[in-house]
Formats: sequence, C-alpha cells, structure tokens
Amino acid sequence: MTTTPAPAAQTLNDPDTPFAVVDVHKSLRNIERLQARANQLGVALRPHMKTAKSLDAAALLNDGNTCPVTVSTLAEAEAFADGGYTDITYAVGIDPHKLPRVIALLRRGVTLRVLLDSTEQAVFVAEASRQAGLPIPAQIEIDCDGHRGGLKPDDPTLTEIGRILHDAACLDGVLTHAGESYFAYSAEEQRLAAQSERDIAVAAAERLRAADLPVACVSAGSTPTAHAAEDLTGVTELRAGNYMFFDLVMAGLDVCQVQDLALSVVVTVIGHRPEYGWIVTDGGWMAMSRDRGTAVQAQDQGYGLVTDLAGHLIPNLVMTAASQEHGTLTVRDGTDLPDLPVGTRLRILPNHACATAAQHHGYHVVDSSKGTEPAPVIHARWTRITGW
Repeated sequence: MTTTPAPAAQTLNDPDTPFAVVDVHKSLRNIERLQARANQLGVALRPHMKTAKSLDAAALLNDGNTCPVTVSTLAEAEAFADGGYTDITYAVGIDPHKLPRVIALLRRGVTLRVLLDSTEQAVFVAEASRQAGLPIPAQIEIDCDGHRGGLKPDDPTLTEIGRILHDAACLDGVLTHAGESYFAYSAEEQRLAAQSERDIAVAAAERLRAADLPVACVSAGSTPTAHAAEDLTGVTELRAGNYMFFDLVMAGLDVCQVQDLALSVVVTVIGHRPEYGWIVTDGGWMAMSRDRGTAVQAQDQGYGLVTDLAGHLIPNLVMTAASQEHGTLTVRDGTDLPDLPVGTRLRILPNHACATAAQHHGYHVVDSSKGTEPAPVIHARWTRITGW
C-alpha cells in the first residue's frame, strides 16, 4: 500500500496500455480547494476514499498524516486501518453478516461507524454490541432528496431507531448525502441542494435531541454540494470524494473545469476505419467503464474526451463507443479526423472518476507542474485497494 518509485526515465510512453494516470499537481490543487472551503465554513472534512481507493492518494490530504475518512466497503475500512487510519465511517447500510468484521476493527482501536435506516438494523446492531461488550457507533441515514436510502426527518421511526441505538450506547449521529445534486445543472440549483441537505440533516438531529437523544455528529456532503454550500451551521462534518480527481460529469456541472481533471487513461491507437470516421484504440469499457454520466447533460461527452500524451485536448475528438477492449474515437461538427497513426498514445478523460478508477489496479503518477513535454515523466506508482 506504499508508493513505489518508478524506474529511472520512465514516461507515459513506456508502460503497456491501457493504464490509469493521476496528475498529482492537479489532485493537490483540488484537495486544497475543498479544504479551504471547509475551513471557511467551519466544518471538519471527512474525505470519501471510494474514488481513489488508495493510501497513497490519501497521503495527499493531510501532509501525509492520517485524517478522518469515509469508505464504501469493509475492505477499504480494513486497508485504511492497516495504514494507520483510526477514524472511519462506513457509509453504506449495514447488514448482520458484516458485523463480525466491524467488531474486529473496533477491537483494534479503530472508531468505525456504521450506517442504518431501519429499526431492524438498529436492533441487530444493538444486540451485536451487547454481545461483543463494546458499542458499535451507528449513524442514522437521512433522506434529503429521495436519491437512495434513508429516513425523512419527520419519519416517526427516527426517534424509535435513535432510542434503540442510544440504549445500547451506539447512537453516534445522523448522515445524509445529496445524491440528486449530480443533476443540479446550475449554480443556483447546487446552492439550493446544499441548503436543503444542511436543513434536512439538522432537522433530523434536532428531532432526536428533542427526544433527549444525544447527537454528536451531523454529517452531510457530496462533491457538488460541498463546493456550493454557503452556510453549514449545525453540520459537524462535510463529506466528498470525487473532488480529489474530478471528472467530466463534474465539469459539465461547472463544479470544476476540464483542466482540473486529475485522472486519465492512456490508450494506444491500434487501427482506423475511415469509411466510418473511426479511430480505434486499445482502451474499451474495461479501461474506462460503461459510465455515460454526461449523456444527460447539455454536452454529451461520450465515454470521454481525448487529449494528447501531454494532456492537451484534441479539438472535437471524443471517445463515442466502446466494446470490452476497443475504444472508438470520432469527431464532432463534421471536422476531419486528426492524423493519429497506429502506435500513437492518447489520454482519455473519464465521465466518472470513481467508475474508471475501479477498472485499474493502480495509478502511474505524473506532475504537470514539472513539465509535460514531450511525454510526462512517471514519478511514482500508487496502489489501489482491491477486494470487497
């Protein structure tokens, strides 16, 4: 799980394609931007590591020191615990068969919070806590926009769940996620989504407190709302994950610019079909994922935008189709195909950084602040967490 120095003189021209690349300069800039905003809003930042899934990437967050993190699998929780992280939120609803792994991490001294939204879950968490002889910190998921799970803040079972958890010394707080903010297409819509997220999380916490149930943590956040929030009064922590890399969906929402995207995939031109207007590469959906998140935005970016190896966008060239190991590049607006001979290396900027990163075992790391011509030097290789 540690950074491996790259062999001398390796550049993006050297490894076999396709492979994932992270520009550490851009990633650091993205991290610093959101940290500054969290500081301005007066809340703690708990980055979600489901995007990068890497201890090496996490080391960028706090000058190499550990910090509170969010994870989406127990494998991630265990890997981050092995890396010295002791304050972890597992932000996916808990089920009974996962509790032995949760308890094992708690016995190691890791504060691992679980998430739930039903009395059924609360009962088995409370019972497992009593049997283990130690509290299992649990947060109640609050639904702020109908995106996935969670309770509405006025749901009558909210205080019932809170009481079950409190009686077992397990009640830690409430958590919400404005998943529909990924479809908030204007700055005002994103601001309103952030305001609603805050208001609903705080309302749920106040209902519990009114029932004499202590609420230590009020957790909220998504990448769009984290950047749009203007007032987080009553919220104790902010969560976001995509922001470390960003992607074309976030650029399409104007949360970032295309030049902020830190993740790309290097592919090689392997053929041409001029009769169809195609350039064919060796990077299909196994390299990019099948995510087509920009298809519902004003500008559909296909499977990704195309840059040269140095990271400069090639005008109007888009990855418009993918099979398992083949990518198809075409041009927009009736322009001519660029002259890209077989063997030419290109970089594809992804729609969804989380989904694209998940296709790769690790990242080759470049630093655009140190130059990119003619091909960026590989400064390190980062390992990704794998498994479930």
